[in-house]
Parts: sequence; C-alpha cells; structure tokens
Amino acid sequence: MANLITLLRLLLLCLLVVMAYWASPAVQLASAPLLVLIIALDGLDGCVARRLGEVSVFGSIFDVVADRVVENVLWLVLGDLGLVPMWVAIVFLVRGAVVDTIRYTSRKPGTTVFGMMVSAWGQFIVGGRLMRGLYGTVKALTFGWVLFWQPWPALEPSVWDKWAQTVDAVTMTLVIASVVLCLVRGLPVVIEFLVGHSMIGRLQVSFRSR
Repeated sequence: MANLITLLRLLLLCLLVVMAYWASPAVQLASAPLLVLIIALDGLDGCVARRLGEVSVFGSIFDVVADRVVENVLWLVLGDLGLVPMWVAIVFLVRGAVVDTIRYTSRKPGTTVFGMMVSAWGQFIVGGRLMRGLYGTVKALTFGWVLFWQPWPALEPSVWDKWAQTVDAVTMTLVIASVVLCLVRGLPVVIEFLVGHSMIGRLQVSFRSR
C-alpha cells in the first residue's frame, strides 16, 4: 500500500506538470493545492509503511527516488517556464546525481540511504529529522509560492503589477535558501565517501608495502 501511495505521488506530479504548461490561468489556481496533496502523500506513505509493517529497503529507496523525481521535475519545469533561474535546476540535478551515485554504490546491505552516514554530524545533517524537515519545508514553500503566483499576471494584471517586485524578492530568498540547504545536506555524503576511500587506499598501500 505504501508503495502505491508513492506511485500515486508520481502520477499527480504528471498532472501538475500538465497544468503548469497547458492549463488555463483559472485552472492553474489549483496547482498549489495539488502540490500540497503531493507533499502530504509523501508523509502518508511513511506512516502507512510503519503501521502496516511494510518498512523495507526497497520502500526506502523508492520513496527517495520519488522525492528526487518530484524535486528535479519541478525545478526543471519552473526553470523552463522562467519562474526560477535555470541554474537552480542545474545545481539540484548535479548535486542529486553525485549524492545518489555515492549513496547507492556505497550503501551496505540492510541499511537505508539515510542510515548509511557514519559521523554524528553527517547523521544530523543528512538523516536527522530536523534537517530533513527544514529542507523539505523550504522546498515546499518555494514550489508552492511560485506555483501560486504563476497565473496571476494573466488573471489580475493590476494585482501582479503591484506585487511583482515583492513576489520576486520572496521567490529568490526561498530559492537561495533551498540551494544552500541542498548543498549543505549533500556535503557530508561526499566528504564521508572521499574520506572512506582515502583510508581504504592508504590501508591497501600499507598492506602491499609489508
């Protein structure tokens, strides 16, 4: 059941993309509420998995993959539509590719992608509920804010002209905050990977020299 909820999130994402590109401004007013539903389902699938005893490594990976798909698709769509700078989408794509590659090549059997962190600070920044919650909240606010204002230039030009500068300022503040948290949360994964392989390399050299 939990995996079906995760799949439903991806289907709703497709609907959201269609609305962002091709729906009328009046219909686009539903984009932000639809995003809220997608985010709510992200929390629901975890609760269902724990309640029904469906917690598994596959479910953990599927949930993270779905999160990444939702995140990257939204950044790309908003960048393509000119609602956020395209470089933001590039940063998230590159960071995601690097971090996810490290995670899935270094993860030990039976561990989750968040539970693989070794250091206490890495566990806090990457796997801690506080940081995960903060990161998710900032991204959700960014996506919701941008999608909420998307139809207003066409629906109410006078309202948009009055608030455009304020909206743009808040948008960039949220975008920069999202980028900073994205890079900060990816850094421990890269550092532990480099340190771990450096230590392995030194041990191999030491062993061969004996």
